[in-house]
Amino acid sequence: MPQVPAIIYSTPYNRTYSAPLPALPIDEIERAYDFAKQDKAASTRRCYSSDFKIFARWCADRNVCALPAKPDTVAAFLAAEADRGRKPLTIGRRCAAIKYTHKLAGHDSPTDSEAVKATVRGIRRALGVAPRKLAAATADKTVGMVMLARHGLIGKRDRALLLLGFSLAARRSELVALDVSDIEEVPEGLRVRIKKSKTDQEGAGVVLAVPRGSIACPVKALREYLDAAGITSGPVFVQIRRGGHVTPNRLGGEAVRRVVKLQIKKLGLDPKNYGAHSLRAGAITSAAARGASVFKIRDQSRHKSIDVLAGYVRDNNLFQDHCLSGLL
Repeated sequence: MPQVPAIIYSTPYNRTYSAPLPALPIDEIERAYDFAKQDKAASTRRCYSSDFKIFARWCADRNVCALPAKPDTVAAFLAAEADRGRKPLTIGRRCAAIKYTHKLAGHDSPTDSEAVKATVRGIRRALGVAPRKLAAATADKTVGMVMLARHGLIGKRDRALLLLGFSLAARRSELVALDVSDIEEVPEGLRVRIKKSKTDQEGAGVVLAVPRGSIACPVKALREYLDAAGITSGPVFVQIRRGGHVTPNRLGGEAVRRVVKLQIKKLGLDPKNYGAHSLRAGAITSAAARGASVFKIRDQSRHKSIDVLAGYVRDNNLFQDHCLSGLL
């Protein structure tokens, strides 16, 4: 029989005694568990779930326990992943998934072992950790993509998607999460509320400004799309079937990536180098090229780390005011 938890009562005379407590109803425990899982973004939970399933299958093939797992099991798994050609960032995520799953299940995490930590450090040192950066869809490229967008209602949606994604310096999850009620048109442009983001998991929200444009106006493009699609409430960006049939289904983040790749290819550029993040990177890079303040750029991009943001600015201004210019 499992030991029944007890509560300690104190008396004014500093005497204590314990009394057994009844077990909580299972639905209340499961509700708490549901909230506990919400401390990670849905996309992160999906990745962690997929990563742990890979680990669990690996363990099952070797007849070893995945939960709770021993440190040497985890270390061997990570080494095997490195031998399979997995990148250090992927291996790091696998390790985080194993830790998260163990903690959530109430087990000590084997990833806290020095053996596992040393394995991860060794993999990072052997393989390197430089991430592959997507190319930036700068202002000129974004305008070019918009000009070559498809005809019809899908083309109107794609133009609005590209211009709003660029103007907000938005992550794809933020872009597809927009509802009509989040957008207010004002004389200067748009006021757009981002309800939740990667750096705002608690949903405090932020309102961003989107100015009107003279060459490719995001305000005009959005209005043309919404009017043509007859969208007055609910998701801004929805799935549209062939023939212009508008569905109520919200567009997924993967669709943003596909639109960028489709349009960038029309410019004669390699789509392998571009993705949904290219719009965000392009907005930051273009703003830096115009000499915008890092702090003003940060207001729009909402980077928590100034070092990460400075990387975009630094890459774009490598030759500007170079310390060795004119010496040779």
